[in-house]
Amino acid sequence: MLLAVDIGNTQTHIGCFEGSDLTESWRVATDASATADELALAISGLCELRSIDFARFDSAIVSSVVPRLAAEYSRMCERYLGGRECLVVGPSLRTGMSIRTESPHEVGADRIVNAVAAFERFGSACVVVDFGTAITYDAISGAGEYLGGVIAPGIEISIEALASKAAKLPEIEIVKPEAVIGRNTAQSIQAGIVYGFAGQIDGVTRRLVNELGDETGVVATGGYANSIVPFCTEIDAVDDLLTLRGLLLIRERNR
Repeated sequence: MLLAVDIGNTQTHIGCFEGSDLTESWRVATDASATADELALAISGLCELRSIDFARFDSAIVSSVVPRLAAEYSRMCERYLGGRECLVVGPSLRTGMSIRTESPHEVGADRIVNAVAAFERFGSACVVVDFGTAITYDAISGAGEYLGGVIAPGIEISIEALASKAAKLPEIEIVKPEAVIGRNTAQSIQAGIVYGFAGQIDGVTRRLVNELGDETGVVATGGYANSIVPFCTEIDAVDDLLTLRGLLLIRERNR
């Protein structure tokens, strides 16, 4: 059984694979100060809630934008899983994908994992839009090469910045606006966030597709994807499990 973990700045996505089947997944808040002991306690508790034997994990793979936590997961496997294999996505692992950026080491591990999963899905040029702490757009060529992408402020960052810099503007919940024209402050902010980000997604994606070719596939993932994508026109699919599937693929390529 494989433990797959994608550690983001805000959330951590955890998956449990039996062979190629994802049997369970969880999203939890990322605690950058967590120790190996605390991670074992949290994951074993989640497993217990679903009647999964934590000790059955025979390997693990981790992608992380928080380097310290990747090391703690390795220590967790060493201490609580009998020293079983814990792969950490980075230069030492085979991904099957060439990285054609000027500084490959600067590209986040999660972005490469997403790119691997997206190319496996489409088998042709594709774009990944990831709604994380930042909104990232990743471009993959028809030959399966990671070309680079776009980074923009994420939705939570934007809402928090608006509330902190404008004293009279509240933080709001992301829900479908009743109309584009807000009749009160909360409705106005909701319309601005939902339609503003939908417009950004479509605009940036359209430009990427123009560079990559008309047959380019576009997949969205991440926590806010399902809130914004219904108002977009350029997204082909939403896959909340894209990163976990990419981790499974990379693990298979390094067996």
